[in-house]
Amino acid sequence: MCSHTNPLKNTSLDQFGHGLGDPGCERRWYAVFTVPQNEKSVARHLNLRDVESFLPTYETVRVWKNRQRIKAELALFPNYLFVHVNRGERVKVLQSPGVLHIVGNSRQPLPLEDAEIGFLRLASHGRKVEPYKDLVVGERVRVKIGVLQGIEGTLVRKDSCLKFVLTMNLINQHAAIEVDADTLEAVTAKA
Repeated sequence: MCSHTNPLKNTSLDQFGHGLGDPGCERRWYAVFTVPQNEKSVARHLNLRDVESFLPTYETVRVWKNRQRIKAELALFPNYLFVHVNRGERVKVLQSPGVLHIVGNSRQPLPLEDAEIGFLRLASHGRKVEPYKDLVVGERVRVKIGVLQGIEGTLVRKDSCLKFVLTMNLINQHAAIEVDADTLEAVTAKA
């Protein structure tokens, strides 16, 4: 938890009682690795603990042996969901049933870019988002207009549609969303 009365640290507080300038109080997005097929359950447990979480999902149709078609809502990234916490709140996450660890290096969890989570949140509202498992090959592009301006990804073609593929390097997962070509620009190679 953020300490507001730590005598060793003279940190001023804003009008809401949040520490100013204390990086431990800043909320960041982290990827959480879960027990297989428990992403929704973990999200419910985190909600009960007042931890902001985000589980991107997509809808698919499953066909059973009797040819019955069932719509299913699945996790976009199997075994992963995202939490918006500060350093002190990470304990609540790690103590939640079904959580294996917060993704990072051997020393500490590593935060994700806010823009990546923003992309996934926007993509899951009204647009058809889907997992992208194919090898990502193609031109590197950047979104040039709108709320996702500046996000970089890879342009691919699937069927007759153009797809923008976001690669989340920290968890080695990809998501594809249908886009209009005029909203993208080529990313020039850095010298």
